[in-house]
Amino acid sequence: MTVTTHKKQCFTPIRVRVREGQLEKRLVKAVKDRHGMSPKFVSPGLDGVPDRIVLLPGGKMAFVELKAPGEKMRKLQLRRKSQFERLGIKVYCIDQIEMIDDVLNKIGGDAK
Repeated sequence: MTVTTHKKQCFTPIRVRVREGQLEKRLVKAVKDRHGMSPKFVSPGLDGVPDRIVLLPGGKMAFVELKAPGEKMRKLQLRRKSQFERLGIKVYCIDQIEMIDDVLNKIGGDAK
């Protein structure tokens, strides 16, 4: 008696992971499309600051930390976020392309 086994092939959809740099480029373009600016934020001597400052027409402003999908802010970054927010300055964390427009709407930028 001969027994044959057949292995079933499983096809699972491949999820394309967006890199942090790609998110950053999309954010910068979306801000530009709303006639704003999004300069890189670097603060020598003060670690844990967000990646970008978002400046939109009408004096609207916030900081944005960009993360690869599923990544979370580090402890120091969360502390900086709390410090800024105690001063009344909003800080957002974006880890998905789909979040960009929602965050910009919250900051107060008119849609394209």
